[in-house]
Amino acid sequence: MRTSWGSATDRGHVREVNEDALLAYPPVFLVADGMGGHDAGDLASRIAVEEFAQLAGQASATSDDVHACFARTSTRIRSEFTRGRQGGTTVAGVAVTEHDGGWYWLVFNVGDSRVYRWSEGRLTQVSVDHSVVQELIESGALTAGGARRHPERHVLTRALGTGEPPEPDYWLLPAGVDDRLLLCTDGLTRELGDDEIALVLAGVDDPQEAAARLVQHALERGGRDNVSAVVVDVAAAAAPDRTHATAPRSAPDLGPHLWDEMLNGATVPRSAGSPAGTADPFPTATAPDDVQEDHA
Repeated sequence: MRTSWGSATDRGHVREVNEDALLAYPPVFLVADGMGGHDAGDLASRIAVEEFAQLAGQASATSDDVHACFARTSTRIRSEFTRGRQGGTTVAGVAVTEHDGGWYWLVFNVGDSRVYRWSEGRLTQVSVDHSVVQELIESGALTAGGARRHPERHVLTRALGTGEPPEPDYWLLPAGVDDRLLLCTDGLTRELGDDEIALVLAGVDDPQEAAARLVQHALERGGRDNVSAVVVDVAAAAAPDRTHATAPRSAPDLGPHLWDEMLNGATVPRSAGSPAGTADPFPTATAPDDVQEDHA
Protein backbone atom coordinates (compact mmCIF):
# COMPACT_ATOMS: atom_id res chain seq x y z
CA MET A 1 0.00 0.00 0.00
CA ARG A 2 1.34 3.42 -0.99
CA THR A 3 1.36 6.13 1.66
CA SER A 4 2.30 9.80 1.74
CA TRP A 5 2.93 11.75 4.90
CA GLY A 6 4.07 14.95 6.55
CA SER A 7 5.10 15.91 10.07
CA ALA A 8 5.73 18.94 12.28
CA THR A 9 6.75 19.53 15.89
CA ASP A 10 7.39 22.60 18.04
CA ARG A 11 8.32 23.18 21.67
CA GLY A 12 5.54 25.76 22.03
CA HIS A 13 5.62 29.13 23.75
CA VAL A 14 5.89 28.00 27.37
CA ARG A 15 8.11 24.92 27.64
CA GLU A 16 11.89 25.33 27.65
CA VAL A 17 12.53 22.03 25.87
CA ASN A 18 10.63 19.80 23.49
CA GLU A 19 9.92 16.44 25.12
CA ASP A 20 7.97 15.25 22.06
CA ALA A 21 9.47 12.95 19.46
CA LEU A 22 8.08 11.54 16.25
CA LEU A 23 8.75 8.80 13.72
CA ALA A 24 7.48 8.89 10.16
CA TYR A 25 8.93 6.12 8.03
CA PRO A 26 6.83 3.27 6.59
CA PRO A 27 5.48 1.00 7.76
CA VAL A 28 5.25 2.81 11.10
CA PHE A 29 4.27 6.34 12.10
CA LEU A 30 4.05 7.62 15.66
CA VAL A 31 4.27 10.50 18.10
CA ALA A 32 5.65 10.23 21.64
CA ASP A 33 5.15 12.75 24.44
CA GLY A 34 7.83 12.43 27.10
CA MET A 35 7.29 13.14 30.79
CA GLY A 36 9.79 14.09 33.43
CA GLY A 37 11.46 17.26 32.19
CA HIS A 38 14.75 17.84 30.40
CA ASP A 39 17.02 14.79 30.26
CA ALA A 40 14.09 12.60 31.29
CA GLY A 41 10.97 13.06 29.17
CA ASP A 42 12.96 13.95 26.09
CA LEU A 43 15.12 10.85 26.56
CA ALA A 44 12.11 8.59 27.13
CA SER A 45 10.34 9.75 23.97
CA ARG A 46 13.55 9.40 21.95
CA ILE A 47 13.96 5.81 23.17
CA ALA A 48 10.47 5.04 21.86
CA VAL A 49 11.37 6.45 18.45
CA GLU A 50 14.62 4.49 18.36
CA GLU A 51 12.95 1.19 19.18
CA PHE A 52 10.04 1.57 16.76
CA ALA A 53 12.47 2.73 14.07
CA GLN A 54 13.77 -0.84 13.90
CA LEU A 55 10.66 -1.55 11.82
CA ALA A 56 11.57 1.13 9.25
CA GLY A 57 11.81 -0.12 5.70
CA GLN A 58 9.73 -3.26 6.15
CA ALA A 59 6.84 -3.80 3.76
CA SER A 60 4.46 -4.09 6.72
CA ALA A 61 4.47 -4.69 10.47
CA THR A 62 2.56 -7.23 12.54
CA SER A 63 1.00 -6.75 15.96
CA ASP A 64 3.81 -8.90 17.38
CA ASP A 65 6.37 -6.55 15.80
CA VAL A 66 4.71 -3.52 17.35
CA HIS A 67 4.25 -5.10 20.77
CA ALA A 68 7.93 -6.10 20.83
CA CYS A 69 8.80 -2.43 20.25
CA PHE A 70 6.64 -1.45 23.22
CA ALA A 71 8.34 -4.06 25.40
CA ARG A 72 11.85 -2.95 24.40
CA THR A 73 10.96 0.71 24.95
CA SER A 74 9.61 0.03 28.42
CA THR A 75 12.65 -2.05 29.38
CA ARG A 76 15.12 0.54 28.12
CA ILE A 77 13.38 3.41 29.92
CA ARG A 78 13.41 1.53 33.19
CA SER A 79 17.09 0.68 32.77
CA GLU A 80 18.02 4.29 31.91
CA PHE A 81 16.16 5.88 34.81
CA THR A 82 17.97 4.80 37.97
CA ARG A 83 18.87 6.41 41.30
CA GLY A 84 15.58 8.20 41.66
CA ARG A 85 15.37 9.58 38.13
CA GLN A 86 11.84 9.42 36.77
CA GLY A 87 10.64 9.61 33.20
CA GLY A 88 8.15 8.08 30.85
CA THR A 89 6.38 8.63 27.57
CA THR A 90 3.14 8.24 25.75
CA VAL A 91 3.15 6.56 22.34
CA ALA A 92 0.38 6.79 19.74
CA GLY A 93 0.71 5.66 16.16
CA VAL A 94 -0.20 3.43 13.28
CA ALA A 95 1.53 0.66 11.36
CA VAL A 96 0.69 -0.56 7.88
CA THR A 97 -0.14 -4.25 8.12
CA GLU A 98 -1.54 -7.07 5.99
CA HIS A 99 -4.45 -9.22 7.12
CA ASP A 100 -6.33 -11.84 5.11
CA GLY A 101 -4.80 -10.57 1.90
CA GLY A 102 -5.80 -6.93 2.44
CA TRP A 103 -4.15 -3.77 3.76
CA TYR A 104 -5.02 -2.48 7.21
CA TRP A 105 -4.07 0.21 9.69
CA LEU A 106 -2.84 -1.22 12.99
CA VAL A 107 -3.49 1.64 15.40
CA PHE A 108 -1.75 1.54 18.80
CA ASN A 109 -1.74 3.76 21.87
CA VAL A 110 -0.47 4.15 25.42
CA GLY A 111 -1.24 7.43 27.20
CA ASP A 112 -3.15 10.48 25.98
CA SER A 113 -1.53 11.17 22.62
CA ARG A 114 -4.12 10.44 19.96
CA VAL A 115 -4.86 8.85 16.60
CA TYR A 116 -7.67 10.32 14.49
CA ARG A 117 -9.08 9.06 11.20
CA TRP A 118 -10.52 11.36 8.53
CA SER A 119 -12.54 9.31 6.04
CA GLU A 120 -15.65 9.92 3.94
CA GLY A 121 -15.98 13.45 5.28
CA ARG A 122 -15.95 12.45 8.92
CA LEU A 123 -13.38 12.77 11.72
CA THR A 124 -13.23 9.91 14.22
CA GLN A 125 -10.99 9.60 17.25
CA VAL A 126 -9.73 6.03 17.04
CA SER A 127 -7.58 5.86 20.15
CA VAL A 128 -8.93 6.20 23.68
CA ASP A 129 -7.01 8.31 26.19
CA HIS A 130 -5.49 6.55 29.17
CA SER A 131 -6.23 9.33 31.62
CA VAL A 132 -8.16 10.12 34.78
CA VAL A 133 -10.59 12.40 32.95
CA GLN A 134 -11.31 9.74 30.32
CA GLU A 135 -12.26 7.32 33.08
CA LEU A 136 -14.54 9.99 34.56
CA ILE A 137 -16.16 10.55 31.16
CA GLU A 138 -16.75 6.82 30.69
CA SER A 139 -18.29 6.56 34.16
CA GLY A 140 -20.65 9.45 33.38
CA ALA A 141 -19.16 11.69 36.08
CA LEU A 142 -17.73 14.21 33.61
CA THR A 143 -18.65 15.61 30.21
CA ALA A 144 -16.21 15.95 27.33
CA GLY A 145 -16.47 19.73 27.62
CA GLY A 146 -15.71 19.61 31.32
CA ALA A 147 -12.68 17.43 30.69
CA ARG A 148 -10.90 20.28 28.92
CA ARG A 149 -10.97 22.33 32.16
CA HIS A 150 -10.58 19.56 34.73
CA PRO A 151 -7.62 20.08 37.13
CA GLU A 152 -6.48 16.47 36.60
CA ARG A 153 -6.79 16.49 32.81
CA HIS A 154 -3.08 15.71 32.40
CA VAL A 155 -2.96 12.81 34.88
CA LEU A 156 -2.36 9.57 32.99
CA THR A 157 -3.43 6.08 33.96
CA ARG A 158 -0.97 4.41 31.57
CA ALA A 159 2.43 5.36 30.17
CA LEU A 160 5.63 3.62 29.14
CA GLY A 161 8.46 3.46 31.65
CA THR A 162 6.40 3.89 34.80
CA GLY A 163 7.34 0.50 36.22
CA GLU A 164 4.32 -1.41 34.99
CA PRO A 165 4.46 -3.75 31.98
CA PRO A 166 3.31 -1.96 28.82
CA GLU A 167 -0.45 -2.21 28.18
CA PRO A 168 -1.04 -0.71 24.74
CA ASP A 169 -4.45 -0.72 23.11
CA TYR A 170 -4.75 -1.88 19.49
CA TRP A 171 -7.30 -1.37 16.73
CA LEU A 172 -7.28 -3.00 13.28
CA LEU A 173 -8.96 -0.86 10.60
CA PRO A 174 -9.34 -1.67 6.88
CA ALA A 175 -7.42 0.91 4.87
CA GLY A 176 -9.73 2.93 2.63
CA VAL A 177 -8.64 4.70 -0.52
CA ASP A 178 -9.46 8.15 0.91
CA ASP A 179 -8.14 7.57 4.43
CA ARG A 180 -6.17 10.25 6.23
CA LEU A 181 -4.77 9.58 9.71
CA LEU A 182 -3.62 12.18 12.22
CA LEU A 183 -1.28 11.28 15.06
CA CYS A 184 -0.80 14.05 17.61
CA THR A 185 0.35 14.81 21.13
CA ASP A 186 -1.94 16.52 23.63
CA GLY A 187 -0.27 19.85 22.91
CA LEU A 188 -2.43 19.91 19.80
CA THR A 189 -5.72 18.67 21.26
CA ARG A 190 -5.30 20.95 24.28
CA GLU A 191 -5.54 23.96 21.94
CA LEU A 192 -7.77 22.77 19.09
CA GLY A 193 -11.16 21.11 19.13
CA ASP A 194 -12.22 18.30 16.82
CA ASP A 195 -14.12 20.68 14.53
CA GLU A 196 -11.01 22.81 14.02
CA ILE A 197 -8.87 19.75 13.35
CA ALA A 198 -11.40 18.46 10.84
CA LEU A 199 -11.39 21.75 8.92
CA VAL A 200 -7.65 21.47 8.32
CA LEU A 201 -7.67 17.78 7.42
CA ALA A 202 -10.57 18.34 5.01
CA GLY A 203 -9.29 21.53 3.45
CA VAL A 204 -5.55 20.96 3.01
CA ASP A 205 -4.62 18.30 0.47
CA ASP A 206 -0.87 18.11 1.08
CA PRO A 207 -0.14 16.09 4.25
CA GLN A 208 2.95 18.15 5.13
CA GLU A 209 1.06 21.40 4.85
CA ALA A 210 -1.78 19.92 6.92
CA ALA A 211 0.60 18.83 9.71
CA ALA A 212 2.39 22.18 9.72
CA ARG A 213 -0.85 24.14 9.73
CA LEU A 214 -2.26 22.17 12.66
CA VAL A 215 0.86 22.85 14.71
CA GLN A 216 0.81 26.52 13.73
CA HIS A 217 -2.84 26.85 14.76
CA ALA A 218 -2.01 25.31 18.16
CA LEU A 219 0.81 27.83 18.61
CA GLU A 220 -1.51 30.69 17.71
CA ARG A 221 -3.97 29.49 20.33
CA GLY A 222 -1.33 29.70 23.05
CA GLY A 223 1.13 26.86 22.50
CA ARG A 224 1.11 25.99 26.19
CA ASP A 225 2.75 22.61 25.60
CA ASN A 226 5.03 20.88 23.12
CA VAL A 227 2.96 20.09 20.04
CA SER A 228 3.52 17.45 17.35
CA ALA A 229 1.48 16.13 14.43
CA VAL A 230 1.97 13.46 11.77
CA VAL A 231 -0.51 13.23 8.88
CA VAL A 232 -0.58 10.00 6.85
CA ASP A 233 -2.57 9.52 3.64
CA VAL A 234 -3.30 6.61 1.36
CA ALA A 235 -1.57 7.94 -1.76
CA ALA A 236 -2.59 7.63 -5.39
CA ALA A 237 -0.91 4.70 -7.09
CA ALA A 238 0.41 6.93 -9.86
CA ALA A 239 2.21 9.31 -7.52
CA PRO A 240 6.01 9.38 -7.99
CA ASP A 241 8.38 8.01 -5.37
CA ARG A 242 10.41 10.47 -3.33
CA THR A 243 13.66 10.15 -1.42
CA HIS A 244 13.58 9.71 2.34
CA ALA A 245 15.13 12.47 4.41
CA THR A 246 17.54 11.35 7.12
CA ALA A 247 18.16 14.59 9.05
CA PRO A 248 15.75 17.17 10.43
CA ARG A 249 15.85 20.63 8.92
CA SER A 250 16.13 23.84 10.90
CA ALA A 251 12.92 25.21 12.33
CA PRO A 252 11.94 28.72 11.20
CA ASP A 253 12.95 30.28 14.52
CA LEU A 254 16.41 28.71 14.38
CA GLY A 255 17.38 30.37 11.11
CA PRO A 256 20.55 28.85 9.64
CA HIS A 257 21.56 27.05 12.84
CA LEU A 258 21.57 23.30 13.36
CA TRP A 259 18.45 21.58 14.58
CA ASP A 260 18.49 21.51 18.39
CA GLU A 261 16.78 18.36 19.66
CA MET A 262 16.49 19.74 23.19
CA LEU A 263 14.41 22.61 21.86
CA ASN A 264 12.77 21.14 18.79
CA GLY A 265 12.18 17.45 19.42
CA ALA A 266 13.87 14.18 18.51
CA THR A 267 13.00 12.92 15.07
CA VAL A 268 15.99 10.89 13.90
CA PRO A 269 17.45 8.00 15.92
CA ARG A 270 21.25 7.90 15.91
CA SER A 271 23.82 5.30 16.86
CA ALA A 272 25.42 5.57 20.29
CA GLY A 273 28.02 8.28 20.49
CA SER A 274 26.76 10.39 17.59
CA PRO A 275 26.65 14.08 18.54
CA ALA A 276 23.44 16.10 18.48
CA GLY A 277 22.71 17.65 15.14
CA THR A 278 24.09 14.74 13.11
CA ALA A 279 22.10 11.98 11.49
CA ASP A 280 22.47 8.26 11.75
CA PRO A 281 23.81 6.86 8.48
CA PHE A 282 20.85 4.46 8.40
CA PRO A 283 17.72 6.40 7.46
CA THR A 284 15.24 5.55 10.18
CA ALA A 285 12.96 8.55 10.54
CA THR A 286 11.87 11.51 8.54
CA ALA A 287 12.34 15.12 9.41
CA PRO A 288 9.57 17.44 10.45
CA ASP A 289 8.42 19.80 7.71
CA ASP A 290 9.00 17.09 5.09
CA VAL A 291 6.52 15.21 2.96
CA GLN A 292 7.40 11.73 1.83
CA GLU A 293 5.89 8.92 -0.19
CA ASP A 294 6.38 5.20 -0.12
CA HIS A 295 4.66 2.07 -1.35
CA ALA A 296 4.45 -1.45 -0.04
